[in-house]
Amino acid sequence: MARRSSSSSSSGAWRYLNPAYYLKRPKRLALLFFVFVAATFAFWDRQSLVSEYESEISRLENEINQLHGQLRKAGVHLDENPVSSEMLRKDLAEIDPINTERREKVKEAMLHAWNSYVKYAWGMDELQPQSKNGVNSFGGLGATLVDSLDTLYIMGLKDEFQKARDWVAESLSFDKDYDASVFETTIRVVGGLLSAYDMSGDKVFLEKAKDIADRLLPAWDTTSGIPFNSINLAHGRAHNFGWTNGDSILADSGTEQLEFIALSQRTGDPKYQLKAENVIRQLQKIYPSDGLLPIYINPHSGTSSYSTITFGAMGDSFYEYLLKVWIQGNKTESVKHYRQMWETSMEGLISLTKKTTPSNYSYICEKTGGSLSDKMDELACFAPGMLALGASGYGPEKAKQIMNLAEELARTCYNFYQSTPTKLAGENYYFHPGQDMNVGTSWNILRPETVESLMYLWRLTGNKTYQDWGWDIFQAFEKNSRIESGYVGLRDVNSGEKDDKMQSFFLAETLKYLYLLFSPPSVISFDEWVFNTEAHPLRIAPIHDSKGHSTDIATPVVRPFGRKQGKQG
Repeated sequence: MARRSSSSSSSGAWRYLNPAYYLKRPKRLALLFFVFVAATFAFWDRQSLVSEYESEISRLENEINQLHGQLRKAGVHLDENPVSSEMLRKDLAEIDPINTERREKVKEAMLHAWNSYVKYAWGMDELQPQSKNGVNSFGGLGATLVDSLDTLYIMGLKDEFQKARDWVAESLSFDKDYDASVFETTIRVVGGLLSAYDMSGDKVFLEKAKDIADRLLPAWDTTSGIPFNSINLAHGRAHNFGWTNGDSILADSGTEQLEFIALSQRTGDPKYQLKAENVIRQLQKIYPSDGLLPIYINPHSGTSSYSTITFGAMGDSFYEYLLKVWIQGNKTESVKHYRQMWETSMEGLISLTKKTTPSNYSYICEKTGGSLSDKMDELACFAPGMLALGASGYGPEKAKQIMNLAEELARTCYNFYQSTPTKLAGENYYFHPGQDMNVGTSWNILRPETVESLMYLWRLTGNKTYQDWGWDIFQAFEKNSRIESGYVGLRDVNSGEKDDKMQSFFLAETLKYLYLLFSPPSVISFDEWVFNTEAHPLRIAPIHDSKGHSTDIATPVVRPFGRKQGKQG
């Protein structure tokens, strides 16, 4: 057969791509325009249907979960959550294939991290991937395993979750002659166990959470009620770290409220909540007008010591928990003072905010005495998500201001990553006129704070840019931190030199937040769950009395679908 000439504009399929063909034929041009308009309306109709579909699915899920909870209250226990079917997940996946593909990539990363831990460090606190062995960074409490429980459950990794559950039941012991950080043990172990209980309904997790919390409680037996930050798990001897000159740390003392309130709700024993909430009452007595507390507090007098004010290390999660306890308490009168303290502190945060030149990046300064330091930790990148989460509690004008600040700070945090050769952020940044940002401490230990904020901002604004930014960060982790035996941090984000530690919070937080960033907002809905500072979701208890107290939580099964002081390896 003879091949048609591709140069002719009057024959073959190519002529339809030539604009002249339509200009000479007005009727066909009109028909083409009609087809274009019809296709456009069809597209927007489809988007509207998708939106309506997602809304209806979310409504039905909520109704089913409520019925499920009522059945459990009545003593009827179902093996599976009715809304966790594979069919529903496939239907949702068809709505956005890009997010589905990204979510599955994150899930595969979690499996790679988890399987490496199982192979080389099972039952130990953390994996050293390059050495291919484990290390007990937290006294041998199985930190990575406990930190990973809810991530495994959310991702639907049932076999992996069951194996981890069996280890908790059979091998996890807290009777150790070890001086544990009250803060790290609370957010990772108590938080991880409570979240696993809230999701699975398995009482072994609640029993273990109660055991470790009972061992931590003597830390609050101080003159002021401000806790010591370290305690021997076997003997109950509490003290503060030598490098703080005897002081307690603000974040370490003000970041147990979510977990201890939740534990009191689930056990019916008020002692945990009373100890944790007394700390806030003591801090109220010394709360400054700008809501900014120094990072060191004297546990005997309950007064602040001269020290840095920061939304980074040793300050951060205190402010986070003021907002989240208000949410956990259903925003009722009984927790109103938490919201009031938080709003005061946000005015203080605004007073610490500056902008760079030439790119106009917003950043949060640190403060010592009356002097501001142009330094911001990557840890402070939790703040955009916190601000976005709290914005709706304001009036319209103030809410817009707070949300705008959240978005500006998120842009800065994303560029912490984009400004380095590896596209991974350093530990902290300094800001100089005309230079925008410069890496200070140049390591990266797989921290979650920026992707945490991106997840909140995407859910609360619907702006897919935040998903794209999160994907960029995930790809940078894949390129620079993934090795055959797990994930490692970088000793230097400029050179790409690797360390030898897979932080437990990489599985607990970083990968969980990335997975949720690419999941429908109904997966761990903000209406039903509040995240502790280690990304462990705790179910918000229903209100049972006229005073607004949340008690006697029924534990439904969720559908599967410090932070902060991580140690460099």
